[in-house]
Amino acid sequence: MIRLPAFDYVAPRTLGDAVKHLADLGHDAMLVAGGTDVFPNMKRGQFEPKVLIGLRGIRELVGVGANGGGVRIGAGTTLSAVAAHPQLARRYAAVATAAGLVSSPQLRNAGTLGGNVCVDTRCNYYNQSYEWRKAVGFCMKKDGDICLVAPGSDRCWAVSSSDTAPALPPADGWDSVYLKLRRRGSFDFPVLGVAVALRREGDVVREARIVLGAVASTPREASAAAAALIGERLTSETITRAAEAAAGPAKPLDNTDFTHPYRKRLVRVYVARALARLAGLDAGPEGRPGSSGRPPSITT
Repeated sequence: MIRLPAFDYVAPRTLGDAVKHLADLGHDAMLVAGGTDVFPNMKRGQFEPKVLIGLRGIRELVGVGANGGGVRIGAGTTLSAVAAHPQLARRYAAVATAAGLVSSPQLRNAGTLGGNVCVDTRCNYYNQSYEWRKAVGFCMKKDGDICLVAPGSDRCWAVSSSDTAPALPPADGWDSVYLKLRRRGSFDFPVLGVAVALRREGDVVREARIVLGAVASTPREASAAAAALIGERLTSETITRAAEAAAGPAKPLDNTDFTHPYRKRLVRVYVARALARLAGLDAGPEGRPGSSGRPPSITT
């Protein structure tokens, strides 16, 4: 069993106090809320803070409330609370669905929305024990100077693994859906996440946004795919054109589960499924459009 290293812990009660601690301690400190990402990374030697600043006692970071025409979600709100919130499920289905698909029920009860948005990027060469990483000479992301995925590159290519970040663009009054590809039906990080939001007048799409997760180091907006929907009805032909265009911004590499050509191909499949669900052409696993259940099994 890998144990946590020694560290000091402070528990501020206000946001101002937390900011002051962070400013005073600088690089020696890290913020922690649920700890579902921070603690495993500390055990593996990827994070090495001397002090953890706990945010769980700061009430102003927790809860869902009104914010003009939209809603405000506190960064310290647990993923379980986000997934179960009736207003979010009704008005921002992609956000609620994405939160409900993170990891497992136990970790969603501890993990927070802010933590998932800021979750550390992942890679097959990085998310290993210290001894494993040392045996291969480490990597650019921690303790090394070469990206083992792309040795000729001057940057790290670890993958953004947040489910909720792609689903968070302002979309009040829009219809939205989030689909996730992973090997197992629970616990796993996304190998692909697709968030689609549309505003329609009648049957015609007036505004659209498509954001891809887990195909690059940050969520990638598929602007050309969204533009292909504007002024159109969600017919099979329109959906096919948009799905083809969505594959462009996806830059998967051989740094996570499944092969990268397969993940690239599944971008088209999952964008098409998301649009079909919004169009009512795919009733979803629970028999209704926009269902927040698990995505259907993979078929290509």
